[in-house]
Amino acid sequence: MKNLLLALMTVLAFVSVPAQSQSVASLSAKLTNAAGRPDADKARDMGRKPADVVTFLGIKPGMTVIDLYAAAGYYTEVLSHAVGSSGKVYMQNSPSALTGRRGPQTVEAIDARLANNRLSNVEKITVAPDSLGLAANSVDAAVIALEFHELYLSDNPNAVADFLAEIRRVLKPGGVLGIVEHSGSFSVDPGPLHRALESQVVADAQAAGFFVGKGSDVLRNINDDMFVMVFDPSIRGKTDRFVLKLVQKR
Repeated sequence: MKNLLLALMTVLAFVSVPAQSQSVASLSAKLTNAAGRPDADKARDMGRKPADVVTFLGIKPGMTVIDLYAAAGYYTEVLSHAVGSSGKVYMQNSPSALTGRRGPQTVEAIDARLANNRLSNVEKITVAPDSLGLAANSVDAAVIALEFHELYLSDNPNAVADFLAEIRRVLKPGGVLGIVEHSGSFSVDPGPLHRALESQVVADAQAAGFFVGKGSDVLRNINDDMFVMVFDPSIRGKTDRFVLKLVQKR
């Protein structure tokens, strides 16, 4: 009997791997073949591996998700294809992101991306990330990509706590907050380098009431010494990045 159970477990483990790979492959194909998706987005895919990240976070068709600090919407479009026509994506930007130095350029890029209702399941919301104006328990998943470090640079000493509290408010029980961030080192202040310490993010998330499971290594780069700014030509687009899946406790 024991040998039979072991054999069955082996078969199930073998079968489960292709299923997950097929999901990643399917989303990758959608992104590659998406009509009107900017070539600049496709060029970033190799370094960002969006299908792997979204699959790791458990984002599926029919979900309601929010892209936080969306900027021009690279991840907004990824999420749009991931949730499909039966799902919904909120594209969040703060008012300052659309009126500051790069505001006009960002607005132009957003308008081009959403022109002719190409991503019909996307709704823009221009609000602060700690005051989203969405109903409580209304969102299945949220994603903040390469922007969490900005919360540590805020003049508001409670910026991280306020942000996480608001995300917990809008997430459904069991909902997910995905964080993709440039890795920082304990040997140098990560803030000016536009990086963050994974351990600090984990600690803050746990303090806010999130369950933090095992992260993904899909965007790791052992050749990044974490001592240079993320915009440095030597490392731009190739930084070591951690991917965290935070779960709203039921």
